[in-house]
Amino acid sequence: MSLTHLNQQGEASMVDVTDKDITDRSARAESAVAMSAEAFAQLKAGNNKKGDVLATARIAGIQAAKKTADLIPLCHPLALTKVQVDFVLDEANNCVQIQSYCRLAGRTGVEMEALTAASVAALTIYDMCKAVDPAMVIGPTKLQEKTGGKRGHWVADSAEVGQ
Repeated sequence: MSLTHLNQQGEASMVDVTDKDITDRSARAESAVAMSAEAFAQLKAGNNKKGDVLATARIAGIQAAKKTADLIPLCHPLALTKVQVDFVLDEANNCVQIQSYCRLAGRTGVEMEALTAASVAALTIYDMCKAVDPAMVIGPTKLQEKTGGKRGHWVADSAEVGQ
């Protein structure tokens, strides 16, 4: 098996996707931020001193997806046609579940963009709530689903962890 991100001299190299077919591609990722009851109550009530935590985290996640190629070495810059970041408040566990979705028609997948969106949204929640609870826990962050490309449709629930 050859490594795709190394050239013949063993140096890092961005994969050439010029000859790949343009296909509809999408990816869903998730993350979570678990926090104290006090921090969760503030977030839910919308009275965090730094402002609207979820609105800010949504914008940060969308912006991060668009900037993934600037953050992750060897990622291709992509013309995303859809980025969505949603939140589910898990009151029983004082946890914010983050769900991201990215889509485009292109030659390479959007998994990294979806993962980056979920990750940066989680980091933004942490940043805005850390004065109340510096012991918050982020994660797990994982890819949930992807479509398009040579491998087609993949769903996390049907795959074994680590594959």
